[in-house]
Amino acid sequence: MRILIVEPDRHPRMAEIPHTLKAMQQTVGGYIEITYPWSDPIALVCDEEGLLKQLPFNRLVAPGSAIFGTFFLCGIGEEELTDLPEELADKYMRLLYNPEVLVRTNTGYVALPVPACGTQKGENAHDGGKEG
Repeated sequence: MRILIVEPDRHPRMAEIPHTLKAMQQTVGGYIEITYPWSDPIALVCDEEGLLKQLPFNRLVAPGSAIFGTFFLCGIGEEELTDLPEELADKYMRLLYNPEVLVRTNTGYVALPVPACGTQKGENAHDGGKEG
């Protein structure tokens, strides 16, 4: 299954995983939770205990909806999860490209982008995070 993996403090990257529950759990590091924070036909799959496990903050995906730990995006079929369509992969790669930090303010929490993060191992600044 073709997915977009989003890890804390990193740029998103495309990956291929087996279409099994075990592979999905290994990708997020625990029992999976599937949410639908956007109107596009995609699913966000994360560790259902990310906050309980005190995993690092990853992204604010909707107002009041923070994700802790690694998550991935995939497509939605009639009865199961599917490959993430290429046009949606491009859209969400751009939307989630910058890592975020969670900052406490007087009125609550706010997520701020971290645009100047360094490149990761095997990442070229011009290839959108694809392994080389």
